[in-house]
Amino acid sequence: MAEFAQAPATLVFDDFVRVYFSCRPPPDASGQYVSYSAFVDLDRADLRRVLRVADAPILGPGGLGEFDEFGAYPVSVARDGALIRAYYAGWTRCESVPFNVAIGMATSRDGGATFEKAGPGPVLGYTPDEPFVLSGPKIRRFNDEWRLFYIAGRRWKQDGDRAEPVYKIRMATSGDGLHWTRHNRDLIESRLEVDEAQASPDVIFANGHYHMFFCYRYSLNYRGKAFGYRIGYATSEDLVSWTRDDSRAGIDVSETGWDSEMISYPHVFELDGRTFMAYLGDQVGRYGFGLAELEGGLD
Repeated sequence: MAEFAQAPATLVFDDFVRVYFSCRPPPDASGQYVSYSAFVDLDRADLRRVLRVADAPILGPGGLGEFDEFGAYPVSVARDGALIRAYYAGWTRCESVPFNVAIGMATSRDGGATFEKAGPGPVLGYTPDEPFVLSGPKIRRFNDEWRLFYIAGRRWKQDGDRAEPVYKIRMATSGDGLHWTRHNRDLIESRLEVDEAQASPDVIFANGHYHMFFCYRYSLNYRGKAFGYRIGYATSEDLVSWTRDDSRAGIDVSETGWDSEMISYPHVFELDGRTFMAYLGDQVGRYGFGLAELEGGLD
């Protein structure tokens, strides 16, 4: 846990809120990172007060050649009776492009402190229509049906000696959380450019509508303020057709400080009659995650 606290996702307990996040040990001799997922417990009565920090990762890295050999990032959690499910993006390294990603599932029987993987392979892997970079899982259960919102790679763009992925937001449904039916369509229209990259689609239901908060960026030169990540918003009646209106996202970069260049990877949760958003700042969470509270309501 040397740096980064990325992609926050919450689980609410009686006295505390557990926030899962992804972090990294120092890079190896060739400058390569691996990702681990851990958690911090925050006082339910005062979310600024830290009660506990995980002393070990919730998941170990995958075995040699497995889809998650080089780590898990991000992770999303949900209760399933006495169990807790975690859906995570497993990373592997590549030759022609920097990485590939697929979505795995793991289960906790000890209150979300540790998780056991469903197996050595992903529960959502590559297909002819979704050939690479399946990541950013956000798990939700609406009307007794599991909904997995995620991103799927569209193409790679060469930018000098670096290849950058373009990905769009998609959805799959399941009755058991293991076997998924993909809808095979992009949910959110692009606004910045055709190759706009979108990530972290988090959906909640409020006042008769579904509300999605997500992040988006330009396809190239996005590691600074001008073309970096921002948080967007869309609404839907049926979880399939979405109307995008980023002016209603309610949050933007700060004038100064740790989130003055970009904001990304939103996670929205309700707690004791209030609605919060956990999110990342500059360099996609190098300095940690932040917290914002909704003023007013979602309509």
